[in-house]
Amino acid sequence: MIILSATGVVPIIVAAAISLGLGILIAGTIMRKSIIRKSQHILREAVSEAEVLKKEKILQAKEKFLQLKSEHEKYVSEKNQKLSAAENKIKQRETNFSQKMEEFQRKQNEVNAIRDNLNSQLEILNKKQSELDKAFQRQLEKLESISGMSAQEAKLQLVETLKVDAQADAQAYIREILDEAKLSANMEAKKLVIQSLQRTATEVAIENSVSVFPIESDEIKGRIIGREGRNIRALEAATGVEIIVDDTPEAIILSGFDPVRREVARLSLHKLVSDGRIHPARIEEVVAKTQKQIDQEIIEIGKRTAIDLGIHGMHHELLRLVGKMKYRSSYGQNLLQHSKEVANLAATMAAELGLNPKIAKRAALLHDIGKVPDNEPELPHALLGMKLAERYKEKPEVCNAIGSHHDEVEMNSLISPIIQVCDAISGARPGARREVVESYIKRLNDLEELALSYPGVVKTYAIQAGRELRVIVGSEKISDAEAEQISHDLSKKIQTEMTYPGQIKITVIRETRAVAYAK
Repeated sequence: MIILSATGVVPIIVAAAISLGLGILIAGTIMRKSIIRKSQHILREAVSEAEVLKKEKILQAKEKFLQLKSEHEKYVSEKNQKLSAAENKIKQRETNFSQKMEEFQRKQNEVNAIRDNLNSQLEILNKKQSELDKAFQRQLEKLESISGMSAQEAKLQLVETLKVDAQADAQAYIREILDEAKLSANMEAKKLVIQSLQRTATEVAIENSVSVFPIESDEIKGRIIGREGRNIRALEAATGVEIIVDDTPEAIILSGFDPVRREVARLSLHKLVSDGRIHPARIEEVVAKTQKQIDQEIIEIGKRTAIDLGIHGMHHELLRLVGKMKYRSSYGQNLLQHSKEVANLAATMAAELGLNPKIAKRAALLHDIGKVPDNEPELPHALLGMKLAERYKEKPEVCNAIGSHHDEVEMNSLISPIIQVCDAISGARPGARREVVESYIKRLNDLEELALSYPGVVKTYAIQAGRELRVIVGSEKISDAEAEQISHDLSKKIQTEMTYPGQIKITVIRETRAVAYAK
C-alpha cells in the first residue's frame, strides 16, 4: 500500500491542471482553425456565387439595354417617318396655297379691270342721265306754259280721277267675287258632305234591353230555376240581370239595361247549360270567369278597332275604353259603331281639306270616351273625355277636338270643327238614334247610383225594365232592421228625387254565408 504525502500530491495536481489546460488550449486552437477554414470556404463560395450572379445581372442588363435601344430606334424611326409625312403634307399645302394665291391675284386683277370699266360706263350714263333730265325739264316747262297748270297739279288731278274709277271697279269686282265665293262655298260644302257620306258605309245598329237565350228543351228551364228557385236567384244576384223563364218555348229572356251584364249572363248560362252542373257555387264561379273573359274581350275589341282604323301608339287604357264602347249606346245608337263611323267621316273630310286624316281619325274615335268611364264623375262627357286623353298623353289638337265637339271648350284647331260636324252627321242619320232608349238607360243608371250612396250597400241592380231595384247589403255591416230601414228610406228618396212611370219595387237582400272546407 502506497501512502502519498501532502508534498507529493500537490505537484501531481499541478501537472494535471497544466495538462488539462494545454489540452483545452490545443483543442480550442484546432477548433478555431477549423472554423476559420470553414469560414474561408463559405466566403469563397459566396464570392463565387456573387461573381456568377453579377455576370447574370450584367447579361440581363445588356439584354434589356439592347431591347430598349431597339424599341427606341424603332420609335425614333416611326417619328421620323411621321415627321417626313407631315413635312411632305406641309410642302404640298404650301404649293397649293401658292397656286391659289396666284389664281386669286389673277382674278383680283380681272375684277379691278371690270370695275374700272364699269366706273367709266357709269360716268357716261350719269352724263347722259343729266342731259335727259335737262331735256325733260325743258319739255315740262313748255307743257306747263301751254296748259296753264303745274306738273304737280296735273298729277294730283290724274290720280283722283284714276282713284274714283279704280274704287268703282274694285267694289264691283269684290261683290262679284263674294257672290261667287258664297255660291261655290255652299256647293263645295254640300259636295264634301255628300262624298263623305257616300264613301262611308255603316249599318244602323239599335241596342235593345232584352236578350233571348235559346235552350234545347224545357227540362233545362227547371234546372236553371233550381230547387225553390235558388239557382235563378243566384244567377240574378251574380249578374244583375233579370232572368225571365216563362212559357216561351225553348227560350229564356235576359232583361237588363246594361249590355255588358246581359252578355256576361248569356255566356255564363251557355257555359252552365253546356257543362250540366248548375248550382249556386258553380254559378258564382262561372260568372266570375266570364266577367274576366269579357274584360279581356273588351281590350281585344279596342285593339282590333284601332288596327282596323290604322291608328297606332294609343295607350292601352284608351284602347280598353274604346272596347267598352261596344257595350254602350248613345240614344239607341251603338257607341263603338258611331265612333268608327265618325272616324271614317272625319278622315275623309280632313283628306279633302288637305289636313292630317290620321289625327282626325284618332280624335273622332276618342270623341265619346267620356261616356264609358270606370266611375261617374259630375262632368260632361266631352270634358271628361278631354281629361282622359290629356292624362294618357294624346296630342293637344286631339284633346281639343274631344273637349270642343259639344262647345264646352273653345276650338283652337281645324280638326275640332270637323269632328263636331261628323258627330252631327252620324247622329242625325235617319234611324240612327232613339231618344227613349238613352233617357231610359240614364234613369236606370241614376237609380243604381242612388242606392249605392247608402253605407253598407255592396251591389245594386235595376231589373224588370226599371220597375224593381235589388239592393245587396253586407251582412256584417247591416242588420235586418237596418236593411228594412234602407228599403224604406230609399223608396222615399226615389219618390222625391227621380221621375219615373208607374212604381218601383225596392228589395234589400241581406245574406249570411257560412263557408268551410273539408280536407
